[in-house]
Amino acid sequence: MTLGLDLQRVANRYQDELQRFAEQHPRSGAFYQENLQHWLYGAPLHWMQQWPGAYPIMVADARGATLTDCDGHEYADFALGDTGAMFGHAQPAVAAAIADQALHGSTLMLPTADSLWVGKELSRRFGLPYWQVTTSATDANRFVLRLCRMITGRQKVLVFNCNYHGSVDESQVELDAQGRMIPRDGVHANGLQHQATTRLVEFNDLPALEAALAHGDVAAVLTEPFMTNVGMVPPAAGFHEGLRELTRRFDVPLIIDETHTLSCGPGGYCGEQGLQPDFFVLGKSIAGGIPTAVWGCSRAMAERIWQVLPHFQPGQAINHFGFGGTLAGNALQMAAMRATFSEVMTPENYARMFRLAERLRAGVEAIISKHRLPWHVTRIGARVEYLFMQQAPRNGGEAHQARHGLIEAYLHLYLLNRGVLLTPFHNMALLCPDASEEQVDLHNRLLDQCLSQVLQGALS
Repeated sequence: MTLGLDLQRVANRYQDELQRFAEQHPRSGAFYQENLQHWLYGAPLHWMQQWPGAYPIMVADARGATLTDCDGHEYADFALGDTGAMFGHAQPAVAAAIADQALHGSTLMLPTADSLWVGKELSRRFGLPYWQVTTSATDANRFVLRLCRMITGRQKVLVFNCNYHGSVDESQVELDAQGRMIPRDGVHANGLQHQATTRLVEFNDLPALEAALAHGDVAAVLTEPFMTNVGMVPPAAGFHEGLRELTRRFDVPLIIDETHTLSCGPGGYCGEQGLQPDFFVLGKSIAGGIPTAVWGCSRAMAERIWQVLPHFQPGQAINHFGFGGTLAGNALQMAAMRATFSEVMTPENYARMFRLAERLRAGVEAIISKHRLPWHVTRIGARVEYLFMQQAPRNGGEAHQARHGLIEAYLHLYLLNRGVLLTPFHNMALLCPDASEEQVDLHNRLLDQCLSQVLQGALS
């Protein structure tokens, strides 16, 4: 038995599900074969290939919490574009705003009136006075790191093991079994000498954090407030207080990336818990699928930035400062953000999302208990995840050891074949405002059936 399951039985059941998948999705299979002739991995992005079936399903329509594929199957969608559609697909108010703005210009390299509303709303909602727009949270993190190096004169970035910050090169590292920092498995170092760019410690380890900052060469600490992408890792009691005290003591800017933890409430985890970052990064879900992210900073950090990068004056040589993007801050992004913040990311919608997420969490917890599995389930706001260890992990290293590719693939494919989608990269479910109790109960019923089948006769 491994993680409470007989792996040979899991492997056999998984093969059965692969056969079922092929029988149920012939048109998706045919489209995939055609796409292999034109796309490097058979899809516009190689991540799209990494679903549990032999090929990705081809989507025909997505609305609210329901997705329909080209073979006519409907799904309760708890993946929601891997968080990009956290608030549901094709939200009418956002779609209308995008369509209207598209008729009046999508990208202008000039601000529109929507920027007045969006700037005020970002400051009101997230508590930081100054903001900028990018096209992805990865870019937002990159740009903020460049600024932190400029204002501190230091070069290294401190991140936590098994972090999630998009494809920021400095973050593509992990700790090996001996505690040494190495390039992340499957990721090329990309020409970086990580010893010169990065310091890496485990989440929740304040003594290790203090020792790393004491070197005096760290330009910024970049972290999620609650680790999410390796299986959810909650902050230990006192961790955020210690993190903020240490970064202030060593004069290191603190960047909190809430790209995933926006599921916690209208102001994110920081708003719910009263955290005070120097920089705040947010992406993926804030513009209804239009590629958009934002970063904000405190007045103190803005003053330091303006010292090295003053406001442009007519007649000066133009300088883009090494970051930006022609499409960043465009009119379509602004229209989509305004509609998302005003019509979708409302307290009422969050309250509904939380109720549904708690229903799913409670159901999964009962199923784990029923089958006496050494697993646990965690919820933060509208985000629920089950992991193959008895208690929540203390850090990314522990969470990583509790993952199991075959078990995850079997669970995900069983659910997919019966009309439920989880995020393909881990056992994460997001509940959008348009989800229903019936969809939640379908997930829980199918998970129970899935485990009953694979455990039948396997436990004494």
